[in-house]
Amino acid sequence: MTGNLISDGDFGFRAEFDWAKLPEGWKFLDASDVAVDSRDRVYVFNRGGHPMTVFDRDGNLVDSWGEGLFSRPHGLTIGPDDMLYCADDGDHTVRKCSPDGKVLMTLGVPNKPAEYLSNRPFNRPTKVALEPETGALYIADGYGNARVHKYSADGQLLFSWGDFGTGQGEFNLVHSICTDRDSRVYVADRENHRIQIFDEKGKFITQWNDMHRPCALHITEGSEQLVLIGQLPTSLKVNENYPRIGACISVHDTRGRQLARFGADYAGDEAPDQMYAPHGITMDSRGDIYMGEVSHTFFGSVQVPPQEVRCFRKLKKINI
Repeated sequence: MTGNLISDGDFGFRAEFDWAKLPEGWKFLDASDVAVDSRDRVYVFNRGGHPMTVFDRDGNLVDSWGEGLFSRPHGLTIGPDDMLYCADDGDHTVRKCSPDGKVLMTLGVPNKPAEYLSNRPFNRPTKVALEPETGALYIADGYGNARVHKYSADGQLLFSWGDFGTGQGEFNLVHSICTDRDSRVYVADRENHRIQIFDEKGKFITQWNDMHRPCALHITEGSEQLVLIGQLPTSLKVNENYPRIGACISVHDTRGRQLARFGADYAGDEAPDQMYAPHGITMDSRGDIYMGEVSHTFFGSVQVPPQEVRCFRKLKKINI
């Protein structure tokens, strides 16, 4: 690693921490998720005063919205038609929005969650994935349930699967979800330290285990799809200095083989490959990665006195 360059295997990037040009006084606080539309515009779903901020490829702010709409931004997914699916675990809803912020559909009743641990939709939902052929929604639910709900594109509940536990098809915090071009459903089963993979009917296919608290999850476009996984560090004092257990980004093929891993040992500094709490990740058409972190929640807010720490970066692809 030299300067802001990071590399592993066949992958190399330059970390750009000031890429997003925010107006004076604006802050993300926590960048809970990030997604890219068909024009490579970058949407940062954040917990600052302007929940949805939109940037062009050069990092210029081109739009913002969501003030007064969202309670606690969590997961963001953009469909092939550039519609946005916003999971708000603070008010227990999923909203479908137009690119300029018009609410087109709301699933769940704001501030009226399903009973905790009931597995009925929703109790703190976390993320949405889209079925490639039908546009059906898979909703990860979440912090207060252990369930994946499948909805039709027009918002009708089709079926659900999952329960609390450690077995196949059981979950210990359903934190993120995405699909590949073959309609396989990838679920970040965070506190079971694994990715579980299902077919479109919720039937278990396989699981990947060699990871630590998988939190962010994204599958790229292109002929050879890549699976990007953001992993959290430990939440325990006893092993907070153990090496190679997060925070990191790992790159996998769709068979689960790890191709690269980026992330310094957790020490709380701000080296180019130092991460606090990877929580959202995406890749644009040029292979550049954008990563959001919940750094304030996980690290800055618990310091004495509280610290402001970085929570967003661009990793610009370079040839190595």
